[in-house]
Order: sequence, then structure tokens, then C-alpha cells
Amino acid sequence: MFAAYAARTDFDDPLAGLVLGERPAPGVRPGWTTVTVRAASLNHHDLWSLRGVGLPEEKLPMILGCDAAGIDEDGNEVVVHSVIGQTGHGVGPRETGSILTEHYQGTFAERVTVPVWNVLPKPAGLTFEEAACLPTAWLTAYRMLFTNAGVRPGDSVLVQGAGGGVATAAIALGSAAGLRVYATSRDAAKRARAVELGALEAFEPGARLPHRVDAVIETVGAATWSHSIKCLRRGGTLVISGATSGDRPAHAELTRIFFLELRVVGSTMGTKDELEDLLAFCATAGVRPVIDAVLPLDRAREGFERMASGDLFGKVVLTP
Repeated sequence: MFAAYAARTDFDDPLAGLVLGERPAPGVRPGWTTVTVRAASLNHHDLWSLRGVGLPEEKLPMILGCDAAGIDEDGNEVVVHSVIGQTGHGVGPRETGSILTEHYQGTFAERVTVPVWNVLPKPAGLTFEEAACLPTAWLTAYRMLFTNAGVRPGDSVLVQGAGGGVATAAIALGSAAGLRVYATSRDAAKRARAVELGALEAFEPGARLPHRVDAVIETVGAATWSHSIKCLRRGGTLVISGATSGDRPAHAELTRIFFLELRVVGSTMGTKDELEDLLAFCATAGVRPVIDAVLPLDRAREGFERMASGDLFGKVVLTP
């Protein structure tokens, strides 16, 4: 079957290891189901895999892709939850949870095999392309906002780095949930898009906000860390799920953190129950993922290049 896969890893030139070509179809595994992929979306996790982070050499070649929506063996339209073995389903009792492409072949292919437990019904109101955007970036944003930040309607939130998949999701979800959302971006067009998506205002990085916020959604890392801390009210919460600009800020702002009793919470992915709630929220509230581009799988390299350059707003979706 045709697939986009990592043949080797290179930290400095990740796309050098990306190959588009034939790979063996997934085999039959007890307690697992094979999903015929209708759409799959890119995440920064895929670039990190090509860099060798979380993907050891002995696991190569590895089909990339965490997210997918498609048709299961019984003909049902489904969405794939990409955390394998989160509660032991479909794996041995001693195996820890992992994300697709770390131990098991991913979704950038015509078919993917996952534990039966890992498939959820796709809401009828969502297209395959929209549904394929939800299990990683949108689930991450959902957990950051509603589980780890603990914000409620009327609270204020700053989302750093509008344009990325998680940041875009946080703006859309937060706005739909009645939050007062602010956003930042270096790009004027992305700031305008953030406002169209529901942000009250969008600012250049480091700009002074109208007031301090209850929570900050942080995926940029070192470049925005100090600004994120300074934007929080006393007792506010910074939730971080990524560090695309690096993980070593020049100023950790430790004094401000302890003096203002700020909370810093790490967040990674989400649970199957949270994905089920996210799917229901999108279906009932009319929230739809922002899609930057839909490309056929044989043009996957273009999608990777767009994501690596940061020249996108929303998700890149691949259709086998």
C-alpha cells in the first residue's frame, strides 16, 4: 500500500528521511481493527519523529501520522484515538502507552491497524477531513483549556502563536465555550484570522494586553515564555504542551511565579473520554477545525514543508 514514512531520521534536516512509496499492508492482530483511511492530518509530532525524537532507529521504517478518520472493518465511519495502550486495551499488561508512530505504524497510508478500543464513531456532521484534525492538536487544546487550565465561561485566556494547530484549536474552542480569548502572532494576516476565528483581539508577540488573564495556552516555548508569565493574574495558570521555539527561555521568571502563586501545568494529548467529549462539542456547537490545505497523500512532502516553515493557519490534511 502507498504510504508516507520515515526511512531514517536526521535532527537537522528532518525531511531528508521522508519517503513516499509502498509499504506492507497491516496484518491481522487479535483485538485490533483495520481502518481504511479517508483522511489524516499532520502534526509537529511527525516532524519530531523525522528528527528521531521518540522514534528509535530500530523502529524504522515507520509510517508517519497520528490522526485519522475512515471506515472500520464493519463499515462504520470512525475517528482514531492515537494513544495506544492508554488503559491497557489492545496491548500487553506491561506495555506503557504510546502515540502511533512511536511503536506502531501510523496513519499516512491507505490503511492503519489499531485496537478496537481506539476507534470512536465519527459524528455525521463532521467530514472525514474535519474529523481527522481532532485526535492530536484539537484534543491537546481541549485538555489544556478545560482539564488543565480549568477555565470557565467568562474567564480570559491568552493563546500564544496563532496559526499553529493547537493554538488555532484553542482559539476556536475557547471562543465557542464563552471564554474571552486573546491571541498573539508575528504575522498580521494570522492576527486577523485569529479575530475572525473568535479572538477578541490579537497582538504582536510581547505586546501589553488590556488586562492580565486567567490562563495562558503556551505551545511556542522559549520565545514567548516570559511574556506568558507576565500576562497572568495572581493565581493564574500557564498550560504548556510544546516548545517549538526551544525549551530554554532566557528568563524563567521564577520570582514572579512564586510571588504571584502562579501554576505551571504540563499537558500532553488527552484521553479517549476527552476525545469523545470533543467530538460531541464540535458536533453540537458547530465548531469546525480550521484546515489550511487538503493534499493527496502523494503530495505529503508539500504538507511537511508548509508545517516546517510555519507558513500555515490551521491543519494540513492528507487524503490517500
